[in-house]
Amino acid sequence: MTIRDEVLAANEDYAASFGPKADLALPPAATSPSSRAWMHGSIRRNTPAERGDAHVIRNAGGRASDDAIRSLVISYKLLGTAQWFVIHHTNCGMEFFTDDVIRGLLANSLETAALGPDGFYDVGSGPGSAEANYIDWLTISDNAQSVVEDVARIRAHPLVPVASRSTATSTT
Repeated sequence: MTIRDEVLAANEDYAASFGPKADLALPPAATSPSSRAWMHGSIRRNTPAERGDAHVIRNAGGRASDDAIRSLVISYKLLGTAQWFVIHHTNCGMEFFTDDVIRGLLANSLETAALGPDGFYDVGSGPGSAEANYIDWLTISDNAQSVVEDVARIRAHPLVPVASRSTATSTT
């Protein structure tokens, strides 16, 4: 069984343990990007991986942003990471809005928005900021396609070594 197979099997076991919480529109998720924190979760319980075995690079949507690639390259070049995965989970919060929506919300107010039946809406009174217009929010309109795009971006990146460009992928 490959490491990828172990991770996918562990995810299936973990997701099956959610019970009624699996039906939440935005499943709760709060963890540190640190491998020490992540290894206390489902992967540690369901695979032979030990604390410190994984360098977890996390961001909203699990996207292959410039900063994620920077971290991946550091992990490879300085820490010896030889294999990586791109994992986007189903019902990711990044699927529930577009770049235009987040830009509009932030232009109106910097206060936390609310989620209603028709999507996010602003409950704040301002001030907002137009600075959101200069950020690529990397929202997700098609989960499977976003994994394909992110893997392609990592594989094609000039700082990613050719030997490591066979990035494993999954959508969970």
